[in-house]
Amino acid sequence: MIPTSDNTGQQVFWLLILAIPIACIARTVVFEEVFREPRDYCHRRSRECPTAWQRKFFYLFTCEYCFSHYVTIFFLWLTRYQLLLPGWRGYLIALFALVLVANLYLNLYSRLRVDITSEKKEIEVKDREVQARERQIEKFDNDLARADTDGQ
Repeated sequence: MIPTSDNTGQQVFWLLILAIPIACIARTVVFEEVFREPRDYCHRRSRECPTAWQRKFFYLFTCEYCFSHYVTIFFLWLTRYQLLLPGWRGYLIALFALVLVANLYLNLYSRLRVDITSEKKEIEVKDREVQARERQIEKFDNDLARADTDGQ
């Protein structure tokens, strides 16, 4: 069954919207300070566990891309969202499409953070340059005032 154009637009809308909480949850768990202790534990276990499957299980909590798959599976279960085709094929397509869009959002967010940090650093450098010039001007003014008082 091929979806109608009206149904496809609604499916794409849901794809773009469902990817937002997936990206937010994946980013929060893998990078933010609130989950640091469990993440550190999982990171340590991903290196020290004796079996490969245990190491991989714990690794999924330290990798944004990997973790987004599991968050996506949860959201597919929760919403029953299917993309383009009904049944398991629609779920499979939705799984990979949601992971792709969520990771596009994550990359966009990361790029935005880099740009903001870069701009802040540039502003700090310019502020220091302005302060240095203001000190030079103040020193020059003080030297002029001293020269005027010495010349009188």
